[in-house]
Amino acid sequence: MSLILGKEYCKVDSNGRFKFPIALKRQLDSEDNRFVIRQSVYAECLELWTYASFKEEVEKLQSLLNPFRREHRELLRKLTEGNIIELDSNDRLLVPPEQKRLIAGAKELVLQSSGKMIEVWGREAYDRMNAAGSDYAALAEELLGTIVEAKTDN
Repeated sequence: MSLILGKEYCKVDSNGRFKFPIALKRQLDSEDNRFVIRQSVYAECLELWTYASFKEEVEKLQSLLNPFRREHRELLRKLTEGNIIELDSNDRLLVPPEQKRLIAGAKELVLQSSGKMIEVWGREAYDRMNAAGSDYAALAEELLGTIVEAKTDN
């Protein structure tokens, strides 16, 4: 998954199963039927990666972290803590029990693209996150303004 764009809403059943939106599926390679789902480190949501993209991220992490340093090993363990799930014949995904608590009680999910992965939010949690909001214009200026300036100075 090189880049996924879009925000989609979908229903979730009591078993934690939801139909993967066709608008997102069309952006995947035809062989991308396996995913890795994990709890986000940063937010009250799940992250959905294609298996290939997740493997690439883990390989990058392994090259950056020293397995003989405890904090590196603990971070790698946390960041690779996920489950492999697959699309069924009806293009549905089943959220495993260990991750289902994040969407428990949700009747609707929001699938929000975030570059190489898709965030899976319960609708209420997504609405709370948006209501809390940040000043994205100021944040973009602070974080990205210096990056653009540094590139043009070279």
